[in-house]
Amino acid sequence: MFQRTKGHRFSSDDVVTAWVAMQHCPAPTRVLDLGCGLGSVLLHVAWCAPHSTLVGVEAQAMSFALARENIAHNHLGDRVSVHHGDLRDADVLGSLGGPFDLITGTPPYFPAETATDALDEQRAFARIEYRGGIEAYVETAAQLLAADGWFVICSDADAASRLAGVAADHQLSVRGRYVIVPRAGRPPLFAVWALRREHAAPTPALERQLTLRDEAGERTADAKMLRAFSGFPEKDTVRR
Repeated sequence: MFQRTKGHRFSSDDVVTAWVAMQHCPAPTRVLDLGCGLGSVLLHVAWCAPHSTLVGVEAQAMSFALARENIAHNHLGDRVSVHHGDLRDADVLGSLGGPFDLITGTPPYFPAETATDALDEQRAFARIEYRGGIEAYVETAAQLLAADGWFVICSDADAASRLAGVAADHQLSVRGRYVIVPRAGRPPLFAVWALRREHAAPTPALERQLTLRDEAGERTADAKMLRAFSGFPEKDTVRR
C-alpha cells in the first residue's frame, strides 16, 4: 500500500469496514467503494472476494492517483478500476455502472463548520465534509444498490441519528451495527453499519462491539482477528 508519510493513511476504520462487508456479503459479484481514498477498502475486498469486479470513485486528486498506483502495484487492474470525480455528480454516477450487490463507504467524520482544517490538503478532505458527509454517501448508495444488496458505511460513532434519518428517507434499514472501542473503558472510536433495502430478504439484526486494546494497553483478540483478516502475521512480542 503506497501512502504519503504525512498525508492521509489507511487505518482501523478501513480494515473494519472491509471486514464487516465480508461478514454480510462474503461473495459479492460487483462492488463499489464510495470515496475510495487510497483504495484500502477496495484492496481488502478484492483480496477476500477474488471473483468480484470492483469500482471506486474518489474526488481528491492526490488520493485518486495513489489508488491507481496501489491497484497497479497489486496487479488488480483487470478487475478493479477507479473513477476520478465527486460521488454526488450525476455524470460520475452514470459512469460507474451498477447495480452493485455490495457498496462500501468511509465518509469524512466532521462537518466543515465544526472542525479545524488540517494543514495537509489530502488529510483535510479525508476528515472534513467539504464534499458532503454520511448523507451524501447514503443518497448515492441508494441509487446504485442492487435490490438485495448490502451497503456498509463507517462513520463517527455519534452519527447514528444522522444515518437513521437519511436511511429512512431512502428506504434503507440497518441490519448490523459494529461499535469500535480503541481501549477498554474509553468512548467508542467509530462505528460501522450494514444496511439493506427495506424490502430485502430479512436477516437477524446484529450488534457487536470490537475492542482493540484492553485496559493494560495490550492488543485484544478482536485486534488480532482484524490483523489476521488483513493478512498480516501475528507479532511475537517479548516484554523486558
